[in-house]
Amino acid sequence: MTDISYKNWVVMSDKALAEHIGAFIKHHRMDQNKTQDVLASAAGISRSTLSLLERGEAVTLATLIQVLRVLDQLHIMEVFSVQQTVSPLVMAKMEKYKRKRASGKKEDIKNQNEW
Repeated sequence: MTDISYKNWVVMSDKALAEHIGAFIKHHRMDQNKTQDVLASAAGISRSTLSLLERGEAVTLATLIQVLRVLDQLHIMEVFSVQQTVSPLVMAKMEKYKRKRASGKKEDIKNQNEW
């Protein structure tokens, strides 16, 4: 891949992924010019818990969601959207029964025959 922002998430360790999330939180906190105390208070968590999150230590999912909400970053949840997909076999069966031609109404055909 030529995109420099591309990361191979699969080969990253759990610790590295957690640190990446922590760096994301810290970046957005600093970008909004909020101290750890202010953000933690607004999220309803302790400052030490926020510090753990920013360092990539273990915190609960609820804590992460609270912090994302306060930072107005819940839009990243879009990546977790589930798209319904149709298997190729089901699609082929649906195509089999799909109309291929339009047929005139039977009443129209009768009227044409009368002329």
